[in-house]
Amino acid sequence: MDSSTQTELDAAVLRRLLQHLDENKDVQNIELMILAKFCRNCLSKWYVAAAAERGMDVDIEEARERIYGMTYAQWKRDHQPPATEDQLRRFRAASDG
Repeated sequence: MDSSTQTELDAAVLRRLLQHLDENKDVQNIELMILAKFCRNCLSKWYVAAAAERGMDVDIEEARERIYGMTYAQWKRDHQPPATEDQLRRFRAASDG
């Protein structure tokens, strides 16, 4: 497989992942962090880093809007309830491991 095809496939997979996350807004970032060790915020940071590696300046808010499909403030207001004590406990336990 040539690098152009690989890049196209990688991009298609990222678009599908973003669509999947968008279709499952009930999946909270803290749950993703507990189970997968990454969340939407991580994807945003990776987006900024990938841009920087290519000499591009993308700020975190622009990256978050791409990943979340809306501003981070909108996401937090509409889709991110406060973490429960159980979630915080599990997050701490997962982070210690």
